[in-house]
Amino acid sequence: MTTPADNRPPEEPLPPRPPAGRLADEPAPSETYRDPASIPTTEVEPIPAPGTTAPPISPGPTAPRMFTRISAAWLGVWAGILVVILLIVFIAQNTAGVRIRFLWMDGVMPTALALLIAGVGGAIIAMAVAAARIVQLRRLVRRRR
Repeated sequence: MTTPADNRPPEEPLPPRPPAGRLADEPAPSETYRDPASIPTTEVEPIPAPGTTAPPISPGPTAPRMFTRISAAWLGVWAGILVVILLIVFIAQNTAGVRIRFLWMDGVMPTALALLIAGVGGAIIAMAVAAARIVQLRRLVRRRR
């Protein structure tokens, strides 16, 4: 009589276990050893002794400038796009009407529009004060010449 276990295909032998303290996918030390003579080295200038002057440093290849006017312009464009996207989200989320009374004016407008008008008004006032200060400083410099 045969049992179901006897009808199984023969099992493949298990892979050998790695030595203790090493992971299975970690290469053996003999595989990672490199002859020190085969490792590329770079020539370095010796450090001068105290009290002596260092030899002049030869100008090597200069790295290209990473910051240019064009890159600054692109940075400004992307910052502007981000601000516009945030404004669109702000306006879309604040469409409820709010009653505004200022001096003799009275009306209802969306909350986002009221806040944007107030923000632009504040920016205009700040720029006017800054411009007045610049004019004042320029006059002061001219008088001292």
